[in-house]
Amino acid sequence: MRFAAIGLDHRHIYHMVGGLLEAGATCVGFDPATGDERVLSGFRERFPDLPESTAERLIDDPAIDLIVCAAIPAERATIAIRAMRAGKDVMVDKPGVTDFDQLAAVEQVVAETGRIFSICFSERFTVPATIIAGKLIADGTIGRVVQTLGMGPHRLNRAIRPGWFFDKRNYGGILTDIASHQIDQFLHFTGSHDAQVVASGVGHFGVPDLPGFEDFGEVLLRSDRASGYIRVDWFTADGLPTWGDGRLTILGTEGTIELRKYVDIASRSGTDHVFLVDKAGTRHIDAAGEPLTYFRNLVADIANRSETAMSQRHAFTVCRLALEAQAKAAWLPARSRVT
Repeated sequence: MRFAAIGLDHRHIYHMVGGLLEAGATCVGFDPATGDERVLSGFRERFPDLPESTAERLIDDPAIDLIVCAAIPAERATIAIRAMRAGKDVMVDKPGVTDFDQLAAVEQVVAETGRIFSICFSERFTVPATIIAGKLIADGTIGRVVQTLGMGPHRLNRAIRPGWFFDKRNYGGILTDIASHQIDQFLHFTGSHDAQVVASGVGHFGVPDLPGFEDFGEVLLRSDRASGYIRVDWFTADGLPTWGDGRLTILGTEGTIELRKYVDIASRSGTDHVFLVDKAGTRHIDAAGEPLTYFRNLVADIANRSETAMSQRHAFTVCRLALEAQAKAAWLPARSRVT
């Protein structure tokens, strides 16, 4: 499988390209156009042998099967549509889209072309702990899953953020952007095909000179099988040794699973800590060595026209729920919004 990278605006492009290479795919080139020269510099350091080209040449090349894209979020749908109309499958960074018009357009092109539009939800697909959690649930270890509690805190790192990062027209809002990860995990781990946004809210509590930047968000979801609460923010303190203490707690009728994905604060070193409580007791599972599956499954899906990495319905449902949560979000605290 041959692929190319277009849209080097977010550092997630590193693991998107790296994951495909590890899965046996061949990267035949990348477009160096970027809104953040630091991302481009980091890409060249990690992949020094990849040739540079232009988006037009890469999209028009009939020998390329897949386009991977981590462009400015609001630009991803346009690039994906161009690529799919040129006969290519697409993997984009989250969020796949930033408004309802983009979602409708992507859905239409997928229906017309039969191409794959996959979203790399890195907080599930590049985290071995989530693979272990899925296996425990499938084995019935915690019984029926009835609720998820997903937290996605991030460090702002303002000094290294490009200007587009703080403009909602570019990122779509904190729920459209970050919370798409937790919505993906809610649907996946509860086995839900759809859900209702019961309530949502966003707010700005941080740096005073960016009053319109959403740095906090929350969502309450409910499906016909389970409920879920999501909290996302940009308040990770500098003292944490990683970019955010991402957590997921999965409540079952016979036990619970907690994932400390990136750090176990003041305790065990490393990442991918799984804590299990069931009828047999409590235990810690080191999941760091568990093989990832998304990238090799996507490579197989492209060859076989299958949906083992992620169903197309799931990708679109996550997008729609994130947009709905963003659209109905109350401004927190309850006061006149500053824009």
